[in-house]
Amino acid sequence: TLSTGIGPGNDTRFYYERVEANRNFCNKIWNASRFLLMNLEAEDFTLPAQLDLEDKWILSKLQTLIATVDEGLEKYQITETARAISDFVDELSNWYVRRCRERFWGKGLAGDKLAAFETLYTVLKTLSGLCAPYIPFMAESMYRNLVANNDPDAPISVHLTDFPTADPSLVDHELEAQMEEVIAAVQLGRACRNAANIKVRQPIATMYIKGAALDEAVSELIADELNVKAVRFVTDARDFTTYELKPQMRTLGPRYGKLLGRIGAHLKTMDGNAVVDAFERGETVSFELDGTLVELGKDDVLTRPMQKEGFVAQMDGDMTVVLDANLTPELIEEGYVRELISKIQTMRKDADFDVTDRIAVTIEADDKLSAIAEKGAEDIKRGVLALSVTLGAPEEGAVSQEWNINGEKAVIGVKVVEKR
Repeated sequence: TLSTGIGPGNDTRFYYERVEANRNFCNKIWNASRFLLMNLEAEDFTLPAQLDLEDKWILSKLQTLIATVDEGLEKYQITETARAISDFVDELSNWYVRRCRERFWGKGLAGDKLAAFETLYTVLKTLSGLCAPYIPFMAESMYRNLVANNDPDAPISVHLTDFPTADPSLVDHELEAQMEEVIAAVQLGRACRNAANIKVRQPIATMYIKGAALDEAVSELIADELNVKAVRFVTDARDFTTYELKPQMRTLGPRYGKLLGRIGAHLKTMDGNAVVDAFERGETVSFELDGTLVELGKDDVLTRPMQKEGFVAQMDGDMTVVLDANLTPELIEEGYVRELISKIQTMRKDADFDVTDRIAVTIEADDKLSAIAEKGAEDIKRGVLALSVTLGAPEEGAVSQEWNINGEKAVIGVKVVEKR
């Protein structure tokens, strides 16, 4: 019942989709524990550490989950508590682990990296206890691998431990609420990018959000996740959105007959926001066509939200997100640089370079892309740990590959020049 929502006392048909839902949940929690375990084997894992904003958020969510599950199980609410665990694991996997992945890289175990390990270890250790009544064998394997095998003083089995209890000192309800808005804004922002057919690696100047007000530190997560230069919170999105206006044939046909086409054409010239505002105030709008006064009420006009040219908007409930899709030459050039960095990082990984290796990069391309690469050389070096970026054919002994960079062909060469 863990992630499917099947009530324990309800009859249900057994079919593949039910099994698939449970498999997806199990894969997420198991992959998170494997990810941590692989790194624990390579590091001398110790506690404690200074926590990052995202660490504080997921730990607060964990305490809320513990309280929810504990209270629910007291009332035998199996389905509701199982769904709460499943939702938490989704956010752990799709947001926390994914966003913090780079914090686990590099050598040594201190500072920000230690905070990430401490947080993920605490979450997964607690989850093994929370999940024990639902998935006893997987919970046991998680606990043995992460806890019992690494702590000789720990009980041998998760089923011999006390059920988790919430720590009120780690709870931050305001941070939880703000992060929920961050995730909602990011989802709408991704939808905007898809609608505008703009890749995530292409920087965008500004994103506007209506229906939320977030702290600066939290809003920076949105800017980083969606690759936008600035996030602005507005109380009115009408600078970027309007309404498409069309005549309602059913009511206007009998009254204006042959003028219907002219009415539709005139509505296209009107300010959609102003017309909708008038209707919301209970007013009518009127204009004259061929000496005939045309008076329209709310039921006479079909309205549909739409974006103004150059902006892309998505709405969900009270939140509206608008992306400025106007790309300046500078933003387009930065998009090329980001694509080059991404391709070089892929080559580093495929060539099995160590994450701390310093490399030399060569880029062979036409005049346009070469000029962009030369201008953005410092950004490329910082992004891929390169000591040099030069134009021309790959060096002897370098790993090389041909790429399509936003429609421009390039041959990129990478070579380790310094081990650290």
